[in-house]
Amino acid sequence: MTFELPPLPWADAALEPYTSAKTISFHYGKHHKVYVDNLNKLVAGTDLDKKSLEDIIKSVASDSSKTGVFNNAAQVWNHTFFWQCMKPGGGGKPSGVLVGRIDRDFGGYDKFVEQFKAAAVGRFGSGWAWLIDDNGTLKIISTPNADNPLAHGQKSLLTVDVWEHAYYLDFQNRRPDFVQAFLDHLVNWDFVVQNLG
Repeated sequence: MTFELPPLPWADAALEPYTSAKTISFHYGKHHKVYVDNLNKLVAGTDLDKKSLEDIIKSVASDSSKTGVFNNAAQVWNHTFFWQCMKPGGGGKPSGVLVGRIDRDFGGYDKFVEQFKAAAVGRFGSGWAWLIDDNGTLKIISTPNADNPLAHGQKSLLTVDVWEHAYYLDFQNRRPDFVQAFLDHLVNWDFVVQNLG
C-alpha cells in the first residue's frame, strides 16, 4: 500500500488570520508530506506495506526497533486528524450533546479550556494535546513527539499540534496565544461530535 498526502479540508488561506497560508504551505506541504514520503520508504517491501496506517501504528507502537516507522506513521495520522479538527469560522463554545459531556466531565466549558490549554502549553518541547473519550469519560492528555492516543487504545476526539512548525511563523514563541486562537476561532466542533459517535 502506498500512502498519499490527503487533501486539506479547506484552502491554504482559509484559516487566516489565525493560521496563515504560509504556515499551512510549510506545515502541510513540507512537514506532513515528508512524513508520508518517509513512511512509504520505511515500509516498502516489509510485512507492514499491506497494512492500514492505523494497524501500522498499533503494531509497532511498543517495538523499539521500529521507532522510525512509528514516528512517521503516527505523524501522518496525527496531522491528517489535526487538519480535520479545524475549520474557518470555528472555535468558541460547542453546543448540544458535546457541551453536556464537557459540563459533566470537566465542570464546564471554561474549566475544559483551562485544562486543555494547560496540557498544550505545558507540553515541554514538541507534541500534542488531545481531548479523548476514555471508556465514556472525556479526558485531556498530552503526548510527546509523534505519540498519540491510538497507540494506547484510546479514542481521539480533538487535537492541537504544539510542534513549533505549527505556529512559529504566525505566533513566534507565543504558544499560549496560538492555543487560545485555536480554541476561540478554529476548532471544528462538528468533527469532534462526529468522533464522539
